[in-house]
Amino acid sequence: MNPPLPILDAARSKAFAAGGEHQRANGLLLRTDIHRLFDLGYVTVDEHHRFVVSARLRADFDNGRHYYDLQGTTLRKPTPHFPPPSAEALLWHRETKFLG
Repeated sequence: MNPPLPILDAARSKAFAAGGEHQRANGLLLRTDIHRLFDLGYVTVDEHHRFVVSARLRADFDNGRHYYDLQGTTLRKPTPHFPPPSAEALLWHRETKFLG
């Protein structure tokens, strides 16, 4: 198995401070820029594991075209020995953090 690229980060769907657990199912492997936007609530993942970008990104910063080009992209599934992202944690992110 190849190690992840240095631009990839492990992001928590549900923040540890909000009760998110240190478990693989609470994590997503994201590019560092997308991880930052995820933590700030400008992007999220829907119930079908598709990438969602908030209109607030454009409204707040008057940019983000590259991210809007990714809108609706389905995230790759984890390798077979890793659990899928927690539906509950992703729902928490959409309802609590996402600026949609």
